[in-house]
Amino acid sequence: MPHEMPTIELGPHRVSRLIVGANPVLGYSYMGAMLGRFMLDHFTPDNTHRLLARCLDQGINTWQTSAHEKVEQALDRLRHEGRSLHWILLTSEGDDRVQDLAATVRRYHPIAVVHHGGVSDRLYREGRIAQVREFTQRVRDLGVLAGVSAHDPAVIRHVEDAGWEVDLYMTCFYRLTRTPEELQEGMREVPVWGNFLPGDPARMTEVVRQVQRPCLAFKILAGGRRAERPEDAEACFEFAFRSIKPGDGVIVGMFPRFRDEAEENAAWARRYGVA
Repeated sequence: MPHEMPTIELGPHRVSRLIVGANPVLGYSYMGAMLGRFMLDHFTPDNTHRLLARCLDQGINTWQTSAHEKVEQALDRLRHEGRSLHWILLTSEGDDRVQDLAATVRRYHPIAVVHHGGVSDRLYREGRIAQVREFTQRVRDLGVLAGVSAHDPAVIRHVEDAGWEVDLYMTCFYRLTRTPEELQEGMREVPVWGNFLPGDPARMTEVVRQVQRPCLAFKILAGGRRAERPEDAEACFEFAFRSIKPGDGVIVGMFPRFRDEAEENAAWARRYGVA
């Protein structure tokens, strides 16, 4: 039997408060291209399946990813085995890709489709945020939950204040989409590293607590930099769950090459994620 894991509601779905992310599986690293390649090489189809099966064993029943052949293969394999894994799809398909998105929804049955945060931030800055609203409306027409992801808290506040018909938000703990000028202004703070500013988690979680819809917080470990020591990672989990609403969750990418991160992260979610 899976370990007990705190859960939240996303529409009609009961999902674990801890959701496994996909950056390591797809080879995306904020700590350099060589680490990204190392991750990509590690996550063969078998190792990807092994991670997801381990997550399910720990009560982590939801995966958030972009669309990718590797993702599709993993979903097919798990479902063929009779294992139930919720899938949250992150994308920013334009009008010319609507049919592709519809086909993906029909074939792989995501419980939600969320507009990509980096694109949301850019369109907001350019005064074209209405495109994101149109996207979420198309998603709802497909019969699945629609969400907006953002790194900039102002985007989430705008969507909420405007009363968009969306079902959830994905909220980045670090605003990584600042322009060079905005980053220069923010450099009154000493970065955690790179462009990860230490005041960003508090700025985002202030908005998270104010909005009515469920929020899924991501990059709670500062792109992996705060996961180098278990005690630092645990402190990030504690802060995240203490700072978001009881109906919110967290998304964490996992790279179990050196530690059983599924078990480790699940233990912290059970310790700090009980509302």
